Amino acid sequence: MTDAIDTLARLEASSEDYKILYQDDIVLVVNKPAKLLTVPGRHPDNADCLISRLQREFLSASIVHRLDYDTSGLLIIPLTKRALSDISKQFQVRTVVKQYIAVVDGIIKADSQRIDLPLAADLENRPCYKVCQQSGKPSVTDMKVISRDLQLQQTRVQLNPITGRSHQLRVHMQALGHTILGDSLYATKAIAEASPRLLLHAEQIQFTHPLTGKSLNISAAPNF
Repeated sequence: MTDAIDTLARLEASSEDYKILYQDDIVLVVNKPAKLLTVPGRHPDNADCLISRLQREFLSASIVHRLDYDTSGLLIIPLTKRALSDISKQFQVRTVVKQYIAVVDGIIKADSQRIDLPLAADLENRPCYKVCQQSGKPSVTDMKVISRDLQLQQTRVQLNPITGRSHQLRVHMQALGHTILGDSLYATKAIAEASPRLLLHAEQIQFTHPLTGKSLNISAAPNF
């Protein structure tokens, strides 16, 4: 899940700041608000982002993974080169465990499901991605229903990405016919306008501390 958005466009940066949930000398875990880029965009007005804010207080802070501009939630922030290298390797071998919460349109009947659909850039509709059996990269998401709201015709789900493709969770849910509420890229106008923000939040992350070798499991509930 990356900032796969046309950052040549001007994006309003959230006035809400990040929150530090874990801190030591070599690593932070922070909670990023929705509507804030992880790194600067190409438009000159998109310099305000998570890493620029962090580096005002932590000069050596660096980015090892990203969240979309529209997505809120947890990010690991290395503070040393050693931590950056170690955590990068953990992402490469897929030992970092990430869990998201989303609210989607419609009622999902299955209590759980593995979504295995390859994704590729949608060259005719940038910055979007699409399911493509021919050129798509392997993309896997585990989905579990948390609750169903029959009155609103909405489902709250837990999403665990096995791979980390751009817009993976958004496209996978769209492909199931249950687009995430507030999604300005993939939803119909009515579903996009059903929420003032994308209802997708990275609520939990688990990784191995680069120095101690102990497993860290940090969580932050969504505000929706």
